[in-house]
Amino acid sequence: MFEKPLGMRDTLPALFETKKLVRNRMSDEIEKWGYQFIETPTLEYYETIGNASAILDQQLFKLLDQQGHSLVLRPDMTAPIARVAASKLYKEGYPLRLAYAANVFRAQQREGGRPAEFEQIGVECIGDGTISADAEAIALMISSLKKSGLEHFTVAIGHIGYVNTLFLEIVGNEDRANVLRRYLYEKNYVGYREHVKSLSLSSIDKQRLLELLKLRGDMTKISAARELVESTTGREMVDELEQLWQSLEAYGVADYIKIDFNLVSHMSYYTGILFEVYGPKVGFLLGNGGRYDQLFNKFNRPESATGFGIHIDRLIEALDLDEKPNNIQCVIFSPENRKEAIRYAEEKREQGERVVLQDISGVKDIDACTSSFSEVTYFIGNKSKTEAK
Repeated sequence: MFEKPLGMRDTLPALFETKKLVRNRMSDEIEKWGYQFIETPTLEYYETIGNASAILDQQLFKLLDQQGHSLVLRPDMTAPIARVAASKLYKEGYPLRLAYAANVFRAQQREGGRPAEFEQIGVECIGDGTISADAEAIALMISSLKKSGLEHFTVAIGHIGYVNTLFLEIVGNEDRANVLRRYLYEKNYVGYREHVKSLSLSSIDKQRLLELLKLRGDMTKISAARELVESTTGREMVDELEQLWQSLEAYGVADYIKIDFNLVSHMSYYTGILFEVYGPKVGFLLGNGGRYDQLFNKFNRPESATGFGIHIDRLIEALDLDEKPNNIQCVIFSPENRKEAIRYAEEKREQGERVVLQDISGVKDIDACTSSFSEVTYFIGNKSKTEAK
């Protein structure tokens, strides 16, 4: 009777209030940067959003409508926003700066504490292919995280094109490169080393693959990355990351940044700069983002785009906010004092305060009833009094 579907959660009042607070702080900052919030349907067509999304097919919630069309609960927000931007907003002129705060759905095969429904807040900058747009997305993400109250976090920046280029130079085909990418995605560096040692490659090429693991840290890794890759294309990608760093220095956020040429993502639509944000005391990413210049091809509107998404529940865990009594006041009244109590409550509400009106005859236990309120005012008989809780 009280069970919920696998991975689903109830959000009780205290957590709901906290999520609203964090969401509003971040939304305000995002809007100050000129991004406009939009909403998309919870249900989308499988043939469009289901196929365009980078989420694995087995993680999609699928159902049929009455006409027999295959639908999915949206598994992310990037693909739905791309659909809107490529259709209804196509004539608005690019670049577009759009934002969202919405729940997304990804089916879980086992509980393991992983949610099947969770809220993301993020932005998409569409139609700007410059490094400046990537820098803006990262700087805005950092600024909104700071506004949420998060003080200590790290943003790792990389370039998926660099990793792909280096792997193809050395192992020669996508299948073999995919195995290496999987180790990096799982952060299984021990497994990566063991796999490299088992490959039928020259000692020089094996060493090049192992040197990749060292390309994590500050700007000193740029020159080493440039030397490691042989192709002009690969070196141009290193140049892009160097330009990004310089742009982030101009924003004054470089102290939050580390370079990581090992960075890869399970989101298959990323094509260039990508980034991840890590917070204290949380074993998962707080959010991630990057450039996805090929996604719009699936909607027959080729266009550049970049953006980020933050997992609000994980952010709240990283914030480690102390649970405080809510700031709702309670007015307890007896029937003969109803009008006086109502007027008092209305005055408080006009001042922006939250007030509950409670007839004393509807209360079984006064202490239990009033324990969760910040302040209680009594209008009983000929007297009134206020108590702080």
